[in-house]
Amino acid sequence: MKHSRLKGRVAVVTGASRGIGRAIAIGLAREGASVVVNYVANAAMANQVVNEIRAAGSDAVAVRADVKDLAQHKKLVAATLRRFGRIDILVNNAAITRRQPFLEATAQAWDETLGVNLKGVYFLSQTVARRMAIQRSGKIINISSVHDERAMMHNSVYNISKAGLVMLTKSLALELAENGIQVNCVSPGAILTDETRDRLADPEHRARVLAKIPGGRIGEPQDVVGAVVLLASAESDYITGATLYVDGGMLLR
Repeated sequence: MKHSRLKGRVAVVTGASRGIGRAIAIGLAREGASVVVNYVANAAMANQVVNEIRAAGSDAVAVRADVKDLAQHKKLVAATLRRFGRIDILVNNAAITRRQPFLEATAQAWDETLGVNLKGVYFLSQTVARRMAIQRSGKIINISSVHDERAMMHNSVYNISKAGLVMLTKSLALELAENGIQVNCVSPGAILTDETRDRLADPEHRARVLAKIPGGRIGEPQDVVGAVVLLASAESDYITGATLYVDGGMLLR
């Protein structure tokens, strides 16, 4: 069922071919937005998302761009403007993780992880915000993780990248407020995705995770959508620099 909170709006969602990004892209489209489904590897999956959005009555296009390659940011923005003429919403969802104990962590893992999770977000936001500033309006939404607040074992580089994303959100929100642009962050907890499915299939690991969640269940990608839709809509025009935790209460324990 299609609603209209985002009718006439154009959204770019990075890493939108699967998992949380896929759910966000479809969720924004259901609220009336036209959506650019960004992907880096799997064109077939990205096109499936496009087809699902079109079947639901909104417009979409898949655009390949690696967010850690700054030269590809202009290509992504240009493709969006060619198709839709404007950008109202940017969801920085693309992220990677390279699990390594600190004593074994490599510079390569650092560069790759921060390249996508932090540097890519910063400079893609800059490229998009320059367009939004001309419009005097825009919404930038960064998808972080509860691990921006709580350290995860053997994943220090990822933890650091996500903690940095919270300060990136605040810094951009402060500077872009005068341009009519709001910048906010959504930090999911344990969500069942292709990335987490194998680990959560282990009964012992799943039990340990569930014990940390007062809400009593593992989240689904769909659980993240409502927060993003709120922050993409006019209802959040007076919210900026905020981080919204979507974690079933995980950080309360």
